[in-house]
Amino acid sequence: MIARKQIENTIPVLGVSDLERSIEFYRRVLGFEVEWNAGQICSVGRDGSSIMLRSEQELAPATVWIGIDDASLFDAIGKSGAEIIEPPANKPWAYEMTIADPDGNLLWLGAEPRV
Repeated sequence: MIARKQIENTIPVLGVSDLERSIEFYRRVLGFEVEWNAGQICSVGRDGSSIMLRSEQELAPATVWIGIDDASLFDAIGKSGAEIIEPPANKPWAYEMTIADPDGNLLWLGAEPRV
């Protein structure tokens, strides 16, 4: 018997202190667009992938892995003025970099390792 699909998707939800500031950051740095905005929570996305941002008074920064097709996005991120936590580096599992959003959430981006 084939099991019926139960899970549609998973979407990270990041706490932010200023929703509009965060939307601007995700647009400017990663090229995301607002998918919907309900005032205290919104969804931003690009290329079929989404992150939800939720206004919170007490923040608990989180880390999100963002898999990318190639590292060309790293150049744009570097020029954006985003806080780079770890510059692009080749690891056995990925060619990756880590940046922080305005609230300290870590965005860990990676492409296939360079050979």
